[in-house]
Amino acid sequence: MTSRPADDQRLRDLARLRRVKDRIDREYAQPLDVEALARDAHMSAGHLSRQFKLAYGEAPYSYLMTRRIERAMTLLRRGDLSVTEVCFAVGCSSLGTFSTRFTELVGISPSVYRRNEAKSVEGMPACVAKQVTRPIRNREAPAADPQLA
Repeated sequence: MTSRPADDQRLRDLARLRRVKDRIDREYAQPLDVEALARDAHMSAGHLSRQFKLAYGEAPYSYLMTRRIERAMTLLRRGDLSVTEVCFAVGCSSLGTFSTRFTELVGISPSVYRRNEAKSVEGMPACVAKQVTRPIRNREAPAADPQLA
């Protein structure tokens, strides 16, 4: 049987984790790191990472990168910004890291996505386009078949 103080602590931790998640959703384009998020949540970085992963299925940094890639996909579909402009607009400081992570999650490079995907959601309401094009963490794009390369 669980004790009442343990249940209360778990609820407080979940509330803190929700605030961290909400902050990442709001401030994804700002420089964020796990240390600062943990400090603001009054947790150690390790504890925050473990608890966040238990609650949401991925570590805080992975969640942040998924949010950034999701927003990048939207900006790239618009077609009025270059890949470099999108990279910096979503809070990434390295074009190489951005392109690598984008390709891992989406399955194609940002430049190919920008060129090809704008037409795929044409005429679709933005709320539907966001849902059907959302990058899916934990089911990352499969690696290319080495025999086909």
